[in-house]
Amino acid sequence: MKAELTATDQAHLRRALELAEGGRGRVSPNPLVGAVIVRDGEVIGEGFHAELGGLHAERAALEDCRSRGEDPAGATMYVTLEPCAHQGRQPPCVEAILEAGVGRVVIASDDPSEKAAGRGPGILRDGGVEVAFASGAEATAARRLNQPFRKHARTGLPFVVLKMAMSLDGQTTTAPDDSPWISGPESRDLVQKWRAESDAIAVGIGTALADDPLLTARIEGARQPKRVVFDSQARLPLDSQLLQTLDQSPVLVITAPDAPADNVSTLKSAGAEILVAPDIESALRELGRQEVTSFFLEGGRTLASAFVSANQVDESRTFIAPMLLGRPPSSAPRAGGTVGGAMSEEALATGRHGGSPAVTGPARQVALWSSTKTIGNDTLITSAFKEW
Repeated sequence: MKAELTATDQAHLRRALELAEGGRGRVSPNPLVGAVIVRDGEVIGEGFHAELGGLHAERAALEDCRSRGEDPAGATMYVTLEPCAHQGRQPPCVEAILEAGVGRVVIASDDPSEKAAGRGPGILRDGGVEVAFASGAEATAARRLNQPFRKHARTGLPFVVLKMAMSLDGQTTTAPDDSPWISGPESRDLVQKWRAESDAIAVGIGTALADDPLLTARIEGARQPKRVVFDSQARLPLDSQLLQTLDQSPVLVITAPDAPADNVSTLKSAGAEILVAPDIESALRELGRQEVTSFFLEGGRTLASAFVSANQVDESRTFIAPMLLGRPPSSAPRAGGTVGGAMSEEALATGRHGGSPAVTGPARQVALWSSTKTIGNDTLITSAFKEW
């Protein structure tokens, strides 16, 4: 049940949320979790889930507590997600909390996964521990912190983030003889960080052919995402940067059921993974089975429209650059097609073969919330269309 928390409780939960960020890009498919242990108003232990397979936040905080020579018995633990009660890569956290004699646990958000879903708090209460769930700003922040984990737990699908960059006159591509960049260097650096935080990153075959992208996170030591190409007819060139860098991260090519068998066989021989999918949701569901919880959609205006049409965009991040590009080129657009025309390779890879995504898509989608931030000379608009 929700509880009225004191200002002190809220402050410690905010600190736990800060700590949880330390695991970003390192713990998927697990959630981001932070924990703080407090006794008599003093913090005596802190921890967070730092890497997949490593200590969970609660056990890390208890270890920190003991390393400081402190006894957690009777203390209050603040944790951003309900403690687990099941055996996974680590033993149940509720066991450690009960063994330590913690007297009170304040939880910022529930765990919607089937193997959790209230079991941990129930066991703690049965063991004599006072349990309180937060409400308000801290609870909202904790839910938003783990949207990929929460969506995957509830639906089996990854959380889809659509990244776009556009000029003031609404153009998303540049002329063939112009610089391919619309957003500035600071924005592009931020995109590298987002790539490193994602389980998979996707483009359409039009973008792959036009730009020959690498799609890795250019950050030293970063975890590399799985690279995905929506390619209905399995046309990805063997000399593409994607297939020439399989030692850096795998490449998954999503093809239509009618893709030429020879093309598919050639890509398999080159080392690409192949997924045959009739539509976007089927592709995402298979990725979810592969424990992909966060999916970064980065290339192809037509592919983006196909995802919007399929109602499979959870969040968008759009850079608005202070420039005018004029009318788009009349032929050979860089991103491989324009919305509203004939079905492109991207749409054919996953669409229902019924016309343009812009025509067959759902009604207008209005964001649940939006935020605006200045990144270098650009303006970044982040909008959430679904919350889990």
